[in-house]
Amino acid sequence: MNHFEVIKTDPAGRARICRLKTAGGVIHTPVFMPVATQGTVKTVSEGDLKAIGTECILANTYHLYLRPGLEALEKFGGLHGFMNHRGPILTDSGGYQVYSLSHLRKITDNGVHFSSHIDGSPHFFTPERVIDYQARIGSDIRTCLDVCAGNPAGRAEAAEALRRTRIWAQRSKEHFARTTSHIEESKRPLLFGIIQGAAFGDLRKEAALHMAETVDPDGFAVGGLSVGETKNQMHRALAVVTENLPKDRPVYFMGLGSPEDIWEAVESGADMFDCVLPTRNARNGQALTSRGKLYIKNAPFKLDESPLDPDCDCEACKNYSKAYLSHLFKAKELLVSRLLSIHNLRFLINQTGIMREAIKNGDFPAKKKAFDAAYFRDTPRPKRD
Repeated sequence: MNHFEVIKTDPAGRARICRLKTAGGVIHTPVFMPVATQGTVKTVSEGDLKAIGTECILANTYHLYLRPGLEALEKFGGLHGFMNHRGPILTDSGGYQVYSLSHLRKITDNGVHFSSHIDGSPHFFTPERVIDYQARIGSDIRTCLDVCAGNPAGRAEAAEALRRTRIWAQRSKEHFARTTSHIEESKRPLLFGIIQGAAFGDLRKEAALHMAETVDPDGFAVGGLSVGETKNQMHRALAVVTENLPKDRPVYFMGLGSPEDIWEAVESGADMFDCVLPTRNARNGQALTSRGKLYIKNAPFKLDESPLDPDCDCEACKNYSKAYLSHLFKAKELLVSRLLSIHNLRFLINQTGIMREAIKNGDFPAKKKAFDAAYFRDTPRPKRD
């Protein structure tokens, strides 16, 4: 796989530094990718994304298909031109969004019938159509349509979701190969296959082996986790997947945004992460810092002259005090959502940078332990059971 290179693996485990080449640019992993579900990272501009060191963003096929629509995106040469983004874009197939609209959809072996959450209009997604939609969006990394089992999922439900996900992945890969065979290698988009199986270790192993040996995509996405299962279930499922995947392709953990979970997932061999957590929590007044989470509205910050995080180099930390940010939040000024979003995103991007440096220096376990000690010094670490 000439698009992917493992630079170094930590001697104590599976954590690794890698380089992923896409038509839109190079991605260095471990990497955190801000979520631009509808073609925008909430409250954050393209200039902000560049300033915080964003290497790749994630957008969603389901939402972009419905609004603004594929015709609008094509008029601008795809999503890159529409949102003026200069860098790699990964698109989620929309399987999770369809799963979350349980009252509006019907899944068959051929695809998913669903009603738009916007206007109720009927639509039909097939594995092949979703590949075509992502081509019209123009993303650099595309994903296969999948079926995400609910949580908690019974074994029969998880097995049925996995059966359909396997069939759809093969159909997606075949259609992707047919429709991209004319594109030269350096400009060809990449296809990631999504691995399901809920919290069942044997189903996760089966899914990983099938994806690697039969579908053989450019990368692997771990789906159906961080959806309400326990921390132990999540990390055990991930470990089973990474144990059974080849090491010559990237592993993308979908929807993971808690910094402590990202540290553990990197230790297990995952490379890429995305989540709405940093911007969603920012809108609720929560900041992620090297000394733990804080709520800017709390009384102690009313007269606090210090920055959110003295170890952070983002716009908010360089220019504003906790007192000012607390005032903005209490006054319901929109600026605070932007500043806290910039900070939270930069924090997670900085964490992946610290991870890369730790792997390079061969001291990943020590740096992970130091992160835990600082991040949970004032609050207990969440239980994993």
